[in-house]
Amino acid sequence: MRDTSAIPVPKPETLLDWYDRHARKMPWRVGPAERKAGVMPDPYRIWMSEVMLQQTTVAAVREYFLKFTDKWPRVSDLAAAADADVMAAWAGLGYYARARNLLKCARAVAADYDGVFPQTYADLLKLPGVGPYTAAAVASIAYDEPAVVVDGNVERVMSRVFNVLTPLPDAKPELTALAASLTPQDRPGDYAQAVMDLGATICTPRNPACGLCPWRDNCVARLQGTPAELPRKKPKKVKPKRRGIAYIARRVDGAYLLETRPESGLLGGMLGWPGSDWTESDPTPAPPIRAEWKTLNAEARHTFTHFHLSLTVLTALVPMERQPERGEFIPAEEFDPKSLPTVMRKAYDLTDSGRT
Repeated sequence: MRDTSAIPVPKPETLLDWYDRHARKMPWRVGPAERKAGVMPDPYRIWMSEVMLQQTTVAAVREYFLKFTDKWPRVSDLAAAADADVMAAWAGLGYYARARNLLKCARAVAADYDGVFPQTYADLLKLPGVGPYTAAAVASIAYDEPAVVVDGNVERVMSRVFNVLTPLPDAKPELTALAASLTPQDRPGDYAQAVMDLGATICTPRNPACGLCPWRDNCVARLQGTPAELPRKKPKKVKPKRRGIAYIARRVDGAYLLETRPESGLLGGMLGWPGSDWTESDPTPAPPIRAEWKTLNAEARHTFTHFHLSLTVLTALVPMERQPERGEFIPAEEFDPKSLPTVMRKAYDLTDSGRT
């Protein structure tokens, strides 16, 4: 093993020079050239992008971000939006608690801060649904506060540059401290984005392009030959499997029976098919309306963060006069499968209507 004691600590300025040439273009980002010219990012757009990007890729977020900012260009517009409209626009992006928190935060900014986001990490952290990462990202990128921004990309870069062998999540405090030690007072917002870009484009999880890295001469892991092994992670627990039933009832006029799920819990506040509880044992039937139910041959399968779900899908055609015990019929012209969360859309896609 090589002696790495003489390796110099990486300089933020070196990374910023690289960022000035290679910054990714994103619809929510103000580029380094614009920033140097005095253009400051919109904290509303930074906040929204960071909420959407939690556990979601940039590629998946772009379309949703553009849709949201086109429909609700200011935080006051989003604050005034109907819950159902926001949840429908979010459908398919996953982790639906983020959409509920998005609304809560927008309404707090509109009501308590006259529609202007707070400018410090400490005040941003007081907003509903805003945790340490999002507060640091907005404070740093939008307001140039030298807050320490640490996401998965930053953790990976720090673990390799300093050859941190402690596995995640135990290594998080150490990696955060190392990230703080490098965060500069000058251009902290650009620096935060630079580290994230480095992790996303050069210091990637697999096959990092070490030869192109501006910090290659300062990277202990590269000199030790260990970058592909880092960051280390504890073995993942096996996800449990749950089962449930989804009831897709269509009235003879084409209307579909849907219900709004409870605010708390998975898919809270979203429109979906009435169904049973999701349990590890066989689910208890809970039909929402009296009908001749037919079981489809295929199941709708979906993986959430903590478990795998298999839904048995039952369908029925019901007469006009039949009233449901749960949910309400949505006219055919108002029903859009794209407004359903992914697992519910998978169930719909198994029906004759979904396949045509």
